[in-house]
Amino acid sequence: MSDGVLNGAAELFDGMGVEYEHAFARLPEQHAALEWLTARLPEGARVLDIGSGTGRPVAETLVAAGYEVTGIDVSPVMVELARSQVPGARFDEVDVREFQAPSGSFDAVCAFFPLLLMGQEEVGAMLERIADWLAPGGYFVMATVPGDLRDEEVEWMGRMVVVSSYSTEEYLRRIRQLGLEVVHWSTSTFHPDSESAGPEDHLFCYARRPGGPPVV
Repeated sequence: MSDGVLNGAAELFDGMGVEYEHAFARLPEQHAALEWLTARLPEGARVLDIGSGTGRPVAETLVAAGYEVTGIDVSPVMVELARSQVPGARFDEVDVREFQAPSGSFDAVCAFFPLLLMGQEEVGAMLERIADWLAPGGYFVMATVPGDLRDEEVEWMGRMVVVSSYSTEEYLRRIRQLGLEVVHWSTSTFHPDSESAGPEDHLFCYARRPGGPPVV
């Protein structure tokens, strides 16, 4: 790894704090995804928020909708911020690759950008685990920066980080291969509200595990 490249998500987000929240607060596709999800889940649904960050807007929105929310993040700084800002949710400091939950534990899993900071093989393994965590009829809502990227060093918000991803087509293929129905997907370009961040290409995908009540 080159000098100056941050070593993992914990170091990256410990140094950001609320800077990340402010830069992405106006991300319209994320708000649309949350609106879509909350229109379908019943009150009391169990939701896992992977890479929960400061708790805003994801966990905060889900708690307000009456859900039982568990947020996980590898950054202790982010976890403490989330606990103070969204006291109605539970936040645990844990790497999602080490997180354990029984099959079918959650009615929905949200993963807004946390998979970027893993290797490609790890991303594939995480998609398998997420699919297993979903209860029948459960929803998986995710976002990432698409591209055939394998451990590439990039500058992001003034910091050098190592990222991996799949192309849009490969993400959709893998999600479907796991038995999930892709209900919606879209790509767009977003300009973070930060002088240190340039425009980003985003993929948003909503998927559903078969079974349970009919799709609304």
